[in-house]
Amino acid sequence: MNSTPAIHAPRTPAEWAAYYALRYAVLRQPWQQPPGSERVPADDEPGTIHALLLAEAAGAPEALAVGMLQPTGPGQGQIRFMAVAPEAAGTGAGRCVVAYLEEQARAVGIREIVLHSREAAMGFYKKLGYAVVEPSHVLFGVIPHFLMQKQL
Repeated sequence: MNSTPAIHAPRTPAEWAAYYALRYAVLRQPWQQPPGSERVPADDEPGTIHALLLAEAAGAPEALAVGMLQPTGPGQGQIRFMAVAPEAAGTGAGRCVVAYLEEQARAVGIREIVLHSREAAMGFYKKLGYAVVEPSHVLFGVIPHFLMQKQL
């Protein structure tokens, strides 16, 4: 990305719709999961931080990248539901969303972030300073995940 994009929490019903549409399209639909499976109770918990990067275009909002940070304990949070639109892959959009979530985490006293990365995304997170802790779970019976962590 040529300039620092404006990332923020979704603010309007249209932005929330774009946020969840990208989560579904990237993280659920390819594995034939039902609509609605991209939402979890943690989305609405106090302290949960959402990040949305929108395309710069007129009309309905279109999400390029999204992510969520869920507080999980004193000083710890978990990045979840990171998704980047295929047309934004390799542009730095995902990196910007992670940086935003880390900045927000520091602001609320979170000093350690964990996440469960798909095998294909491990290199991305390693470049951002995350270390592999151990194999985690297998999502939908076919997607291996690995627990990763970073001290802020």
